[in-house]
Amino acid sequence: MQLIKAIVKPERLDAVKAALEEASVFGMTITEVQGRGEQKGISLQYRGGNIEVDLIPKVEIELVVSDKTADIVIEAIKKGAYTGKIGDGRIFVMPVSKSIKIRTNEVITE
Repeated sequence: MQLIKAIVKPERLDAVKAALEEASVFGMTITEVQGRGEQKGISLQYRGGNIEVDLIPKVEIELVVSDKTADIVIEAIKKGAYTGKIGDGRIFVMPVSKSIKIRTNEVITE
């Protein structure tokens, strides 16, 4: 199993979810986060002055999927999140050794 974490622009969340549903992937956890990457923040105009915004709002999507599904999920996220502009996001993939369903105590080790 693989844990896939994707950090994307909030306005691309619906497109990412649609791309994942198209790939028959439905279970996910969504968290609103803040961060910055290579762009190191942005400058905004507010009431005639410049404001430096250091941390930019993003959305983190977490999914645990089988090894054979991981590449399909990654491609779906890339398809939904892509704008071609700086700040499109990042995808992280990590191995998961075990998953336990609390209600039934079912253990999945794949």
